[in-house]
Amino acid sequence: MALHFLLDEPATAAPGDTVTLTGAEAHHAATVRRVRVGEEVTLGDGRGAWLTGRVEAVAPREVLVRIAERRDAAAPAPRVVLVQALAKGDRDELAIQAATELGVDEIVPWQASRSVSRWDAAKAAKGRARWGTIAREAAKQAHRTWLPEVAELTTTGALVQRAAASLVLVLEPTAEDALSALELDAADARDIVLVVGPEGGIAPDELAALTAGGARPVRLGDTVLRTSTAGPAALAVVSTRLGRW
Repeated sequence: MALHFLLDEPATAAPGDTVTLTGAEAHHAATVRRVRVGEEVTLGDGRGAWLTGRVEAVAPREVLVRIAERRDAAAPAPRVVLVQALAKGDRDELAIQAATELGVDEIVPWQASRSVSRWDAAKAAKGRARWGTIAREAAKQAHRTWLPEVAELTTTGALVQRAAASLVLVLEPTAEDALSALELDAADARDIVLVVGPEGGIAPDELAALTAGGARPVRLGDTVLRTSTAGPAALAVVSTRLGRW
């Protein structure tokens, strides 16, 4: 499989055009991946454009690619959204990385009441940027045509409001219904929102508020998964039910 690189701007190139990688991505291509003149590579802009071409020139901070083929992929629908509660250590970051590789379309950091990690305004900006970098690198590794969006830090109240227009599924080990038993319609345009709690689980008052707002508690199985694995596991189930896999 050809090496894949991401463009910083929307792709406008057509077959026959040249595209120049610059900055960090060019450095990665030339110095880390050591691309060579004549080598086939693919380029993407994270918004559906997929370019195939051959390297024509290589410099430490500039790589020139002649485009041979272009295709444009439609945005995934329905979108699958992961609401990931902030977690201690790197557990939430592990969830972001795996979920991106598995095809999540949007990632929403959630300040749950039991989250050990707390983001103030400064930490929220830094944390969102960090999650965005993790998602970008994971999407590149997975050769995804569309990069997931990383939203601003959300609250339980905002999630309750979101349940009015989306199919919100709260991952709760004590739930009666299994996620794998749900009927998911790929023709339903509503977002499918998977809500994952922190290490201590979702607090009873949060679960009650989400349920009252229209969210549906579901379980993954008879065991309790860590916050770093619950979201990716649920995403795999949903992707299968939607026919993505």
